[in-house]
Amino acid sequence: MIKDNLEKIRQDAVKKMMESETMEALNEIRVAYLGKKGELTNLLKSMKDVDPKDRPTVGKLVNEAREELEKHLSEAQARLAMEKRRLQLESEVIDVTLPAKKSVVGHPHPNRVALDEVERIFVGMGYEVVEGPEIEYDYYNFEALNIPANHPAKDEQDTFYITKDILLRTQTSPVQVRTMEKKKPPIRVISPGRVFRSDEVDATHSPSFHQIEGMVIDKGITFADLKGTLQQFAKEMFGEDTRVKFRPHHFPFTEPSAEMDVSCFKCGGKGCRFCKNEGWIEILGCGMVHPKVLRMSGIDPEIYSGFAFGIGLERIALLKYEIDDMRLLYENDIRFLRQF
Repeated sequence: MIKDNLEKIRQDAVKKMMESETMEALNEIRVAYLGKKGELTNLLKSMKDVDPKDRPTVGKLVNEAREELEKHLSEAQARLAMEKRRLQLESEVIDVTLPAKKSVVGHPHPNRVALDEVERIFVGMGYEVVEGPEIEYDYYNFEALNIPANHPAKDEQDTFYITKDILLRTQTSPVQVRTMEKKKPPIRVISPGRVFRSDEVDATHSPSFHQIEGMVIDKGITFADLKGTLQQFAKEMFGEDTRVKFRPHHFPFTEPSAEMDVSCFKCGGKGCRFCKNEGWIEILGCGMVHPKVLRMSGIDPEIYSGFAFGIGLERIALLKYEIDDMRLLYENDIRFLRQF
């Protein structure tokens, strides 16, 4: 009787395994016949009713049946795995004749492009790039730069004050003061960053823009060093034929002070719409660091001297890439940014 049941179980299990079409169905068959509560296990439990002298023979037949079912189970699993892989490969066929998918990538912002170029030039001259806080103390933004209380320059810069002594910096020159306090000469740094002034938004003004301040402090630094440095910068930035011109000016933190013009790189200085027919374009302010600024920062002006300059990053970008309206730099119009 047990032998007959065993043969029926074996035949049914093999038939179902061969006909199974999914791993889930095959697993159910495995549990139904080979599991702890499966058909073979239940058959073994009935061994107590078998004559003791026949038990070894019956036990051997059950074990052989189990081994056979496990073999068929493995074969069925391998068959289903191969079929699954075949279907996967069919569904993932790549047609190499189809056009490739385009990868949409971002574009460098013109300000970033201009800043990278400026940093490349000055780092190549041995300058270090330093940064400082955008929220600054009045002392660093004004007083340490020889702009005391009630100085007219404070009104000219239209400062955003947070408290009486804390403000949004109007220039990146405070970074120079902080650098002089922490580092002994020789010093050669540029400090790019965002600055804030209460300006109306138009084609050439914004309440938030960017500046790059530069400073050199060492023994024997003269105005000739300043001129040579900025002339080299202008040639690398705007072309080898670029000429420079310095005009006297006044800044509280430099003495003497000057503004630097570059020859128009569109017309070569002949005069055109780009330079308003003047042949020259104002580019930056500069001068020798005022002795008071050196002294307040802990540097002896009797031993050391230095020069400083300030460049508007947006102005560089507008000129270099011939952009007419500064507002385009902040509107994030993808049609505009794709040009860079």
